[in-house]
Amino acid sequence: MAAPQTAFARELADLQKRHLTTPGPEDVAHFRKMQRWTRGLSLLGYATAWIAPNPVSILAISTGRFARWTMLSHHVGHGGYDRVPDKPKHWSGKVWAHGARRFVDWLDWMPMAAWQHEHNKMHHYRLGEVDDPDLVEVSAAFIRDAKLPLFAKYILSFLAAITWKPLYYAPTTLRSVAHAETKGADNEVPVRGNYWSDWLPISRVGRDVWLKSWIPYMAVHYVLFPAIFLLIGPWAAMSVLVNTLLAELLTNLHAFFVVAPNHTGNDLYRFSGPARGKDEFHLRQIVGSANYACGNDVTDFLHGWLNYQIEHHLFPRATMLQYRRMQPELKALCLKYGVPYVQESVWTRAGKTLDIMTGRTSMLRDYQYEESAELSQAVG
Repeated sequence: MAAPQTAFARELADLQKRHLTTPGPEDVAHFRKMQRWTRGLSLLGYATAWIAPNPVSILAISTGRFARWTMLSHHVGHGGYDRVPDKPKHWSGKVWAHGARRFVDWLDWMPMAAWQHEHNKMHHYRLGEVDDPDLVEVSAAFIRDAKLPLFAKYILSFLAAITWKPLYYAPTTLRSVAHAETKGADNEVPVRGNYWSDWLPISRVGRDVWLKSWIPYMAVHYVLFPAIFLLIGPWAAMSVLVNTLLAELLTNLHAFFVVAPNHTGNDLYRFSGPARGKDEFHLRQIVGSANYACGNDVTDFLHGWLNYQIEHHLFPRATMLQYRRMQPELKALCLKYGVPYVQESVWTRAGKTLDIMTGRTSMLRDYQYEESAELSQAVG
């Protein structure tokens, strides 16, 4: 017999009904606005990249690439805009960046289908468990457990952050697909592998990394784009290549220290096993996630809309504006029922992430929620 629903769960369900309605004209206009900002930054970056290596081009290319992933592809990939009436066909999570549209919508180190499997399924439904591929306390064990001085661990953490998409995230997403397709077979691919072997084309994952990730990405960004500027001259092509390479390091660093702190810190929880029911699952999304400062387009854009991570993990198929609308109410609801709702600056969260990566602190384990009888009766 199922446990009775708590008053917190009932109010959370009511919040969901009120805010997760069919996206309206404001949601559509807002997505197009964020799309214009993203494209504008990318155009500015490449329009100035040929002149010489310069910070304007590096910042613009880096931020455009960051936003195209964390905002546009992320929310479309979850189906957040699937319910838009008369939407463009490619606003669907099953179309965006799939097939040939990868070269139009989002050409990153991770193929869209592989990232959707790793992120939408493995990460969201296994949040904070050992099988969560994005559990930093486990994935950074090679730094955390290393017998090295602290300054060396900080250097390793920095190197990991500026290279994490090609060297960690691409193999991880492709490995997750291989694991799902071979699960139970004699040649089962483990959830976590040896990333050195994943970088060599001697296994299925290694071949996929080269053929589906590294070669397409590098061929377009580091060969085709600079080659186009040969029409201006060798200096222009070289400048584009240098600016693009430096933008790659910066966008990796930017993304890492916005993405990783969302679920990392000594005030967030990880879990020993699967959630027992919907109510516990929802609680885990709250106590295993952290928000940053939020509330306006500029702030939210620079955070890649990952500053609404608690709302996103509760209701992943929402639009960006729907997260902003529900955030104050959800925070107040958690405060009312004594459910931890962590919201701090991204800089504070980045520091706590480094503490976890270097082994200075550890995450909390297995949150237990107890609702007071008085509050439950008052609401019920």
